[in-house]
Amino acid sequence: ELGSLDAHRQLGAIYYFYYGNGVEEDKPRGFHHWQQAAMKGDVDSRHNLGVIEYKRGNHLLAVQHCMISAKMGYEKSLNAIKDMFKQGHATKAQYTEALLGYRDATEEMKSPQREEAKRLTN
Repeated sequence: ELGSLDAHRQLGAIYYFYYGNGVEEDKPRGFHHWQQAAMKGDVDSRHNLGVIEYKRGNHLLAVQHCMISAKMGYEKSLNAIKDMFKQGHATKAQYTEALLGYRDATEEMKSPQREEAKRLTN
């Protein structure tokens, strides 16, 4: 569907990573699609933007992107901020903020029904 979050996330991945089969590599276009998905609330796309900015040397932007998705309960982003902290690219305060935000987000997602479903699937 035109403009959908899922479409933008998938197009971002196709243009940035999985080009071929008639699709040419176009990293700027992939990045743009991830920006669109991130603005619509997609945590995976937001995380991808953080990873790309980190690789570009834009550590401040990388921390900002990963902070947003970590506070939405995305563990990969929390771990990315931890790694940036260990490498001196994020502060202790930023790591603490990410930890607390992640904890709050995951606590909000807990429910007796989810816990029961988790128990039954394991």
